[in-house]
Amino acid sequence: MRTNPVAVARGRRRARVRKRVRGTEARPRLSVFRSDRHTYVQVIADSAGKTLLAVSTLTPELRAQLKKTADVSAAKQVGLFAARRCLEKGIDQIVFDRNGFLYHGRVRAVAEGAREGGLKF
Repeated sequence: MRTNPVAVARGRRRARVRKRVRGTEARPRLSVFRSDRHTYVQVIADSAGKTLLAVSTLTPELRAQLKKTADVSAAKQVGLFAARRCLEKGIDQIVFDRNGFLYHGRVRAVAEGAREGGLKF
């Protein structure tokens, strides 16, 4: 059975980053996943083992505003919306987890949107 070398490399990067990045109740982890069509964000408290909130381009409030779901502008909107929801829940500091993806394009746009929305990394 063959394995996809791109997926294997991402898994290695993900494990390497995850060793150092842990989310707590006071400073949860903002984890980004990007598929071919959508961008997903979860805010996770690893110490409690809970997902505090989840936002994606499939979220109904965002879906109505977006023309395309797989571009940088949509990812930035996901970051802004996630920041707004975090601030509503009283979360103002997070740890950013790129989840093994390289920090450019949509992953970077999510981070920039979250920063513009008021979150501190």
